[in-house]
Amino acid sequence: MQQDAPHDNSLLDAAVTMPVALARLAVGLLMGALLYFLYRADQARAWPSTDPYLFSPLVLLAILLPVLLISSLGHLAPSRCAVWIGAAGLIAAGLSVYRIWRVAPQAEQFPLLFVVCVPGFFIAQALVLAGAQDGRRIARYPAYFEAAWKLAIQLLFSCLFVGVLWLVLQLGAALFMLVKLDVLKILLDKLWFTMPVLGFAFAAAMHLSDVRPAIVRGIRTLLLVLLSWILPVAALMVAGFMLSLPFTGLAILWATRHAAAVLLGTSAVLVVLINAAFQSGEVSASVARLVGVSARLAALLPLPLTAIAAYALGVRVHSHGWSADRIAGAACVLVAACYALGYAWAARRRGPWLAGIAGVNVATAFVILAVLLALFSPLADPARLAVDDQMARFDAGKVGADKFDFDYLRHEGARYGRAALLTLTKRAAGADAARIRARASAALNDEARSALVAAAPSDIAANITVRWPAGARLPDSFLRQDWSPLSQQWEAPACLRLSASLCDAYLMDVGGDGKAEVLLLDGPSGTRSMLFAEGADGLWSGLGKLPDELVQCASLRRKLAGGDYQLLAPRVKDLQVGGRRIAVQALQQAPASVCPKQ
Repeated sequence: MQQDAPHDNSLLDAAVTMPVALARLAVGLLMGALLYFLYRADQARAWPSTDPYLFSPLVLLAILLPVLLISSLGHLAPSRCAVWIGAAGLIAAGLSVYRIWRVAPQAEQFPLLFVVCVPGFFIAQALVLAGAQDGRRIARYPAYFEAAWKLAIQLLFSCLFVGVLWLVLQLGAALFMLVKLDVLKILLDKLWFTMPVLGFAFAAAMHLSDVRPAIVRGIRTLLLVLLSWILPVAALMVAGFMLSLPFTGLAILWATRHAAAVLLGTSAVLVVLINAAFQSGEVSASVARLVGVSARLAALLPLPLTAIAAYALGVRVHSHGWSADRIAGAACVLVAACYALGYAWAARRRGPWLAGIAGVNVATAFVILAVLLALFSPLADPARLAVDDQMARFDAGKVGADKFDFDYLRHEGARYGRAALLTLTKRAAGADAARIRARASAALNDEARSALVAAAPSDIAANITVRWPAGARLPDSFLRQDWSPLSQQWEAPACLRLSASLCDAYLMDVGGDGKAEVLLLDGPSGTRSMLFAEGADGLWSGLGKLPDELVQCASLRRKLAGGDYQLLAPRVKDLQVGGRRIAVQALQQAPASVCPKQ
């Protein structure tokens, strides 16, 4: 039976003293408080959420840096810890600012950068911790193994701890509600309470797993042993797949259009399982014979898998040129090739069992960091590279004006694509110059696939025609409002977001407080509507909407424009008890709304 790898106690049994514990708990509390502050600012559309170049980096830093700091305390000297956290913060903030700049004025999808930063900073943190504990820039492989697996298990079980704690708190609130005590339930509904508490719990879990390193080793041992015994099955299946290809041919793979992704994913699974068997590289004497033979076979398999994936990608690039997705795929192929070539070399090398894997893993970790940094910075931005390649193919005559994808530049090329389209709108040379200018201009004006963009006040005023009362104007506060953060933006009429969309507006005092609310209806071909009311803070929000099928009703629009309507009380009134309003939910469905008669 396979045994756990020998370990260096100095790495896991660090000086996790009481001051370190208090510092970690304080960082957890601060993390929760900062996230709550940013959340409130976003909900209130207040500073710093009004400045995307400041808000996006702050959110990313508020999530990443506390985790890095909690993990580093007690393992890095204060000066080294400060340098590392500062460097990590600068890198994360720089990447975030660039992601905003590259798509401005559109909205960037923050989760994409976050999803990439998590594995990137995980790898970097493991490298830093191992190097510090080993006292050298490039540590011994067992140190990397200990640091990486310890950090992975800490993060996984800390998140699990937070989830279980939340369930227990909810259970406690339910218990107290049985005796009509709602204090805990009220607290759990308040984010100013729950965010710091959960941040505190996460920090406590990270510290507890540091204080009890034997628990981490035990979990790691069980997990790796179980994974290593999956390796024979995986190696057999992948080898069988490779042997079947001479009989099935590759054409059937190309027909799927996702063969490269599946092949690269299979290679990644093999790498994980091989490392589960290899561990720190010091367990060769205790590895079961079946696992050892399977690992050596499996180490040869990523090479043909990666080669086929690279060929599939090359065929697409040769036919259609580079796109952002293909460049990202090429980056994955590069990383997979590092593993594949290195593992194949280690499998064929004489000497200790797969000893070369250790060096391959360390080198590839640095390659992954370099690739991620390049892809999400100006160095190798996929959008920039793809736009340059597509424009080069177009200028070289490889793609005609009738087949050139102008929409790709507009919607997938970020600011680089828009700049290229602007250049094409000024093209004067060539037989198709007029057609190119027209299609480039049309693509620039196409908002159909763009992210939601808040129209300028002048655009909103031009988009909306006030139909009732005659001669009325929309309130200035309505025109000045930034509608991009509107929570119901997918249901609201598009005239609030897109400069080329038209709406009709009807001003009416629905609330009976002497202040006019605004009923917006899409143009005659649309189906969206929304009733807006102004709050005490001067901000407008949606109250409700008309049935979608009535928005296109011509007689409804005519009667509203003529003031031929009445405001009716709700069928079921609400209750007010002890100064609090309680909504009464109707049990009977309201009658279906129909278009009024002409």
